Amino acid sequence: MPTRGGPGPSGSGGISRGGSVSPPAIPARAAGRDRAARRRPTLAVVAAEAGVSLPTVSKVVNGRPDVAPETRARVERLLGELNYQRPGPRRGRRAGLIDLVFNGLDSPWAVEILRGVEDWCAAHSMGAAVSSVRHGSARPASWTSALASHDTDGVILVTSELTEPQLQQLREDGIPLVVVDPANMPDPDLPSVGATNWAGGLAATDHLVALGHQRIAAITGPAGYLCSRARVDGYRSALERAGLTYRPELVRNGDFQHEGGFVQGGELLGVPEPPTAIFAGSDQQALGVYEAARQRGLRIPQDLSVVGFDDLPAARWVSPPLTTVRQPLAEMGRAAAGMLGELIDGVPLRSRRVELSTELIIRESAARPAA
Repeated sequence: MPTRGGPGPSGSGGISRGGSVSPPAIPARAAGRDRAARRRPTLAVVAAEAGVSLPTVSKVVNGRPDVAPETRARVERLLGELNYQRPGPRRGRRAGLIDLVFNGLDSPWAVEILRGVEDWCAAHSMGAAVSSVRHGSARPASWTSALASHDTDGVILVTSELTEPQLQQLREDGIPLVVVDPANMPDPDLPSVGATNWAGGLAATDHLVALGHQRIAAITGPAGYLCSRARVDGYRSALERAGLTYRPELVRNGDFQHEGGFVQGGELLGVPEPPTAIFAGSDQQALGVYEAARQRGLRIPQDLSVVGFDDLPAARWVSPPLTTVRQPLAEMGRAAAGMLGELIDGVPLRSRRVELSTELIIRESAARPAA
């Protein structure tokens, strides 16, 4: 199967030629353009020559309508001068398939996102190919390169870091992309879907404050994740507006998994003045806290109140049923798929950032602190 992208690697370049006659002088700009063309012309080269952003060039290449006519004309002219090979022939036919890329598939959280994407695909006669990506590879764009092994109409990337080489490769290949709950700060022109994480952290902590708790701990997710920081920022805001001191020693970074809640929860319960309540940044971490408390002979909620985040299906079936912040995961998947469908069809998006509301679901895992 032919690969996506521009022409193959250029020649060695810089080869000297014999003869005593000096070649005519070449203007610096033309010479730079000639060198760029002899390299492999990329969207980044075209953007630099045109004096516009990389996303703007990508829009022109993919026939998007939201580009000023004079800018489009300038970019089109440079595309021709640099002999840029467009991905048009491949993109002209529909594969009927989108790729859904997760940072790990071992979580019911991922299943809920997938359920929403599959609902949209079923309604639009599309298929979804599911894969996971491992970070720390020596080849930062390896998972994007893997997409060349099959035709895809677009990609939904879920809670994973997106590097500039990966984003550039997708843009040069003309592959539409939507990010769900981006791990790092996304490109401002990149469509993304998330939830109101700050408001969720605020609501969870407000609930514990209203019950009378003053020593409230928090176990957030990985420190670099945007959603982790937003949830703990909401937690901190709730404490401060209640007149309670924010204590860094009561805030721990977990991994959003059971293990993180168990380990970090155990450490928090072992400090000289342990918390009477813990806000866990995910339901799985909350269940890890349940086990840490059980092993120490503590009862929930009599001795320790716990609030989670996500409202996974298991939250209402554990004992006691978990008070948590509902994150509309399936709806987020459907919203991301809908945005991707509009990009595939060339329809201008009404908004490039969609945030769905969170909601506090009160059950039985939080109560007034013991006297």
